[in-house]
Amino acid sequence: MDEQTALKTMAIPERALNFVPAKAGEILQLGPITCRTMEDGTNTDNRIGSAEFIIPPGTKGPPAHWHEMHDETFLITAGTIRFFGSDRKTADAKAGDYVVVSTRAPHTFENPSDTEEARFFNTFTPAYYVNYFRLMHDMLKDGKPLDGDTMVEAMSRFATLPAPGV
Repeated sequence: MDEQTALKTMAIPERALNFVPAKAGEILQLGPITCRTMEDGTNTDNRIGSAEFIIPPGTKGPPAHWHEMHDETFLITAGTIRFFGSDRKTADAKAGDYVVVSTRAPHTFENPSDTEEARFFNTFTPAYYVNYFRLMHDMLKDGKPLDGDTMVEAMSRFATLPAPGV
């Protein structure tokens, strides 16, 4: 069979397109932070997960940490997110800025504004990390803050380790 015949007879995959409307997705409340899961890995064989995060003014993100098993990206869509890295440098990312946090890169973030909400679109590969956000949602349902040891234990279940000093 020649190349042209092979191309003409190749079967077209029949996988469905997954559309997530603007107000859809699984909503997880992580204390003051809202996480709207848009892809939990169900449609990607767990190769990629994604979520939108809404960070109120003056809100700090998670304790400084690094991931042993997954990469993350952050596309800032509103406000400013201040990132902290292992080199003790900060980066103030604004709408349109993109941050890549590779496996084993210590980091955390916060919304430094006293008045403006911040938002970002987050991807994580593989997608299993969405289960960490689900666990945090369940643990924070009663409104009580988590102590440091509990947070470290929860992170460790998802190959995420504390990064003191970041």
